Amino acid sequence: MGNGTNFPSGLSHRYGQSAGTSPGTTDEDAPLVSACQKGDIDAYEALVKKYEKRMFNIAFRIAGNHEDACEVVQDAFVAAYRSIRAFRGTSRFSTWLTSILINHAKNRLRQIKTRRSREACSIDDPVTTADGEVTPDPPSREASVLDDLEKRETQKKVQDCINALQPEFREVVVLRDLQGFSYEEMCETLKVREGTVKSRLFRARDAIKECLKKIMGTL
Repeated sequence: MGNGTNFPSGLSHRYGQSAGTSPGTTDEDAPLVSACQKGDIDAYEALVKKYEKRMFNIAFRIAGNHEDACEVVQDAFVAAYRSIRAFRGTSRFSTWLTSILINHAKNRLRQIKTRRSREACSIDDPVTTADGEVTPDPPSREASVLDDLEKRETQKKVQDCINALQPEFREVVVLRDLQGFSYEEMCETLKVREGTVKSRLFRARDAIKECLKKIMGTL
């Protein structure tokens, strides 16, 4: 992690952890967490390196912006480090970390909403049309990248529809459909019942489908 985490590089491999370790019946991160709780900063950097990509993917899908996602991840890792001694292992470390991340992402969304309500319109702001917001984007002069641009535009439209969801619906579709969380993991992460998770997920998927229909036509 960059941007001021101050966690040292050059990790020790004595913990025997890797991103590809298969989860067992207990938390595979327990040795690293225990070492970190005893003040071993290398152990925490190992956890950062293991989860930073996954956390960024979640943060980006929720925040919808690269810069905001970076700040959310940064803040979440710092908050987790400061609270690591309070972690009792009643859930997996990754679940606990994701909960912290989502809370910071929600806070970031509120900040963005407040900031946008106070900002004056810019010439570079998206233009509101009858079909929704259209961000000014000059056409590429390179015919060879048209396929790539089309793919990116489709991905952008999907992300725009995700961004249009309320936070509680956005987070469930990101965790379930984009990150592959189980319902049990989602309940632990979001601190809600399974029925609530499934209800929100159904409504989120339906809203995204309707949004894409308006943007791309009948699917």
